[in-house]
Amino acid sequence: MKSKNFANVLLDKADVAILSALQENALITHQQLGEKIHLSTSQISRRIQSLQANGVISRYVTLLEPQALGLGVRAFTYVSLTRHGGNEGSTFEKNMADFPEVLECYAITGDADYLLQIVAPSLQALSDSVFKKLTHLSGVHNIRSSIVLQTVKSTTALPVMLMQEP
Repeated sequence: MKSKNFANVLLDKADVAILSALQENALITHQQLGEKIHLSTSQISRRIQSLQANGVISRYVTLLEPQALGLGVRAFTYVSLTRHGGNEGSTFEKNMADFPEVLECYAITGDADYLLQIVAPSLQALSDSVFKKLTHLSGVHNIRSSIVLQTVKSTTALPVMLMQEP
């Protein structure tokens, strides 16, 4: 069985199959998983424990449908800071904990310093609760947003099949 080493973790074909199946359905039982990829339940259990111990599997989550919860507006917002030499960046990053509407915050290169993914129940709520609060944060110079009109592709699954030898 061919293997590849990524970040000091050796993944073989069975590990890749386990990871793919768990990304599809984290509630799959070890027995069902074993039947699906032709390994015993104890082998599945040992491999999953190893993947967890090596940091490949970091946690299990339940993905919720934003629209079903009334969070039908999604925006990608670019934030530029006034300066880059002071504490503005670390202060901004700490402030993100106070924004439950911000799903993701990335420090980026390019025209802006941060990219945020934000959800809200309406455009008005997005403007009132997020944009107004963001513009009042110390060190924020400029914000630019793009509102999502249609989701063409959205996934949380990593392409683990790329880790497998051809």
